[in-house]
Amino acid sequence: MPNLFTSGSLFCGFYAIIASFNGKYLIAAVAIMIAIVFDGIDGKVARLTRTTSRFGVEYDSLSDLVAFGVAPAILAFSWALHPFEKWGWLAAFLYVACGALRLARFNVQFDTIEPRHFRGLPVPAAASLIAATILLFYRLGIKGVGANLCILFLLFPLSFLMVSNIRYPSFKDLALLKRKPFNTLVAMILTIVVVVAEPAITLFIFSCFYLVSGPGKAVREWHKKRMTALREEKREPLIQ
Repeated sequence: MPNLFTSGSLFCGFYAIIASFNGKYLIAAVAIMIAIVFDGIDGKVARLTRTTSRFGVEYDSLSDLVAFGVAPAILAFSWALHPFEKWGWLAAFLYVACGALRLARFNVQFDTIEPRHFRGLPVPAAASLIAATILLFYRLGIKGVGANLCILFLLFPLSFLMVSNIRYPSFKDLALLKRKPFNTLVAMILTIVVVVAEPAITLFIFSCFYLVSGPGKAVREWHKKRMTALREEKREPLIQ
């Protein structure tokens, strides 16, 4: 059953590539977003049914490379990067290469990974920001050189963050089937309403928030350690 959802994610990624070749960029961006939904479901199903396997991990990574590595890169190049010629396809390749490295590192460290955090920006999250940005530009009618430059410069930080050691929340332990407070239900309903009302804007905001959550937490932890070290330095003369 989990592999069926993984296959659904792979199909959406492949369809996004075909749509990009045919100039249907909006459909391609939506297909990538649907692939992200399938990718989130397959892991939940595997854990609920206790069918997690090494085969499933490898298959999921191969699917992710197509759906969230190759497909967003082709979409970005076809929609915005082709005017930059060599620099455009090199930026797209950098994104694909860093995505592949991120997935390979995840597979190697699968047995020792902290369940509550990812090491580096997850590939689906990077793909979601590319797709959400294109959806937002379609929603606001933004196009031209400015939009193309935005996509070009977006690929570089995404590539760096995927292969970085910055920790991001994984939400793997998010038990949706267990009892939740009433306020949680209200918040979920409001979230669904907002997403349905303005999907392009909301998905873009969510993607950006997740993108900056990792570096933001790293900066807070660094500041906390620095303040602790400074307090300890001030206490040393008193102890002596």
